[in-house]
Amino acid sequence: MIVSKISRRLASLSLVAASIVAFGGCASQPTATAPAGTTGAASPAANQQGLKAVRVQLSFLKQSLDAPLIVAMNKGYFAQEGLNVSYERGFGNADTISKLGTGKFDLSFSDIYNAMEFNEKNPNEKIIAVAITQNKAPFAILSFKDKGINSLKDLAGKKMGAPAGDGPRKLFPILAKQVGIDPNSVEWTTMEPRLRESFLLQGQVDAISGFSTSALPGLLKGGKKLEDINVFYYNDNGLEFYGNAILARASFVQQNPDTVRAFVKAYMRGLQDVLKDPSAGLDAVMASDDSKLMDREAEKVRLQVALERMFLSPEVEQNGLGGVDPARLERTLKQTAEGFGLQATPTVADVFTDKFLPPKEERTVPSDRKPLS
Repeated sequence: MIVSKISRRLASLSLVAASIVAFGGCASQPTATAPAGTTGAASPAANQQGLKAVRVQLSFLKQSLDAPLIVAMNKGYFAQEGLNVSYERGFGNADTISKLGTGKFDLSFSDIYNAMEFNEKNPNEKIIAVAITQNKAPFAILSFKDKGINSLKDLAGKKMGAPAGDGPRKLFPILAKQVGIDPNSVEWTTMEPRLRESFLLQGQVDAISGFSTSALPGLLKGGKKLEDINVFYYNDNGLEFYGNAILARASFVQQNPDTVRAFVKAYMRGLQDVLKDPSAGLDAVMASDDSKLMDREAEKVRLQVALERMFLSPEVEQNGLGGVDPARLERTLKQTAEGFGLQATPTVADVFTDKFLPPKEERTVPSDRKPLS
């Protein structure tokens, strides 16, 4: 599936040159950010007495996808709920979950499917999702038009690339079954995560698996245009995976229910604000970058994908932000257990609880939404 909708909106942007600067410097971002501030200094809320400290880890480097968190901090939503929130960058979903499990952080943004694998290996430190922040996962296969891969069936006999622990790679056999190809007909090449897009750009592989929000800007950095790239989303091909969620250790949730409830409420307010005015949300993220190495146009690509494919869906419009369709989630848990080779399939209640979500009327999708500019 070609990201034509995004192409039309962003064709006029000089993404390639801008992204080179951004992604060359993105790895140099600080590994931690100051509590409750946007430019490294603590906000007035951080100096108030009686606020409960909450340590949060992102799934990766701070990106435009983190706009709801940044906006909620800037506007004092967490402080209004009695919280002093600080955050640090992550190093990928699996690493984020591992650190959450050790208690280094109180809450994290990562995906429930990697959490399933962690829980099976660590039954005494289980992790649970308390809100789904991305209704659809950005799991995708990406290739170039000139590779002749115009459908997923064209992958048969091709060489694909991804890191060994890549979630979409581990789930590829399930995708292959859905589209009717033999998963063993694909030859995999393994590389470090930072080299994934380079392998595709250099022709060492014919396609890559990964998150579209991570891979697209990297490919644009390498000189490609959006119209050159074919993106095949798992969710468009028989699978229904959810994206990232707010995760916590089950023990933390049991011991701090009011803290969890307050965090989710404030975050949902930030998400609603970003949906209302995504450009302001993007600006807030850019202003929070002390290194000044993030590139707005590259982050705009990420946020546009999230707005069109991840944050909103008919399910969200009907049920409100943060929740799940239990039947859909159950199906994806079974698929993940098979794809990851887990010994048992967890129940929905094992991986998600809605008891900390605000009432539905407080997490509706805003009707007055501006376009991203």
